[in-house]
Amino acid sequence: MRKVHSSVADALAGVLADGMTIMSGGFGLCGIPEALIEGVERSGATNLTVISNNAGVDGIGLGRLLATRQIRKMISSYVGENKLFAEQYLSGELELEFNPQGTLAERIRAGGAGIPAFFTRTGVGTLIAEGKEIRRFGDDDFVMETGLVADVAIVHAWKGDHAGNLVYRMTARNFNPMMATAGKVTIAEVEELVETGSLDPDQIHTPGIFVDRLVHVAMPVKHIEQRTLRQPSEEVA
Repeated sequence: MRKVHSSVADALAGVLADGMTIMSGGFGLCGIPEALIEGVERSGATNLTVISNNAGVDGIGLGRLLATRQIRKMISSYVGENKLFAEQYLSGELELEFNPQGTLAERIRAGGAGIPAFFTRTGVGTLIAEGKEIRRFGDDDFVMETGLVADVAIVHAWKGDHAGNLVYRMTARNFNPMMATAGKVTIAEVEELVETGSLDPDQIHTPGIFVDRLVHVAMPVKHIEQRTLRQPSEEVA
């Protein structure tokens, strides 16, 4: 099975549809599959449910899909860096399912592992637990959370080979590995495409069995979400 595709459009061809659920890797702007997100934008697919830690920032990453009103619902843990995200949610235009960040990560991991549900103490006694099953284990109450799967998972990796094995670099190894396991179809964009067998097996983070399609996106722009500069210290007289 040929996994490597010549372009983003080719990698997404025949996969996207209105009303589907998409998982999108990354944390803030680190490790986001920006080229694939822009491909989703160009496809015109609408009424999407997107599972992502956050929604990028205005005009970058998933913020582009919010601007085009292609997203109907977000399943996320953080809104703060995207004004349009907050505005659409507060106006009732965008449906939002909030999750504690660790719970979101575990829901995705569970979905990829075939675990339909699990119990956690996080959220008990809060709005998070409303309408969910509460069960007591020992001396504590736990809330049941369901695993998450998606029709399509899009991820960003540093290196990938023709068999679909992926290696993530530093902080970009965030939600990408677990999302790669939880998509019915997983599509990866890779900064470096290498020959099969050239990656150290001990360094592979996502085995190729989980990856259906790849596209080589060389030298992607690395955005800085919050630029903080140290103020020059005053000279002591």
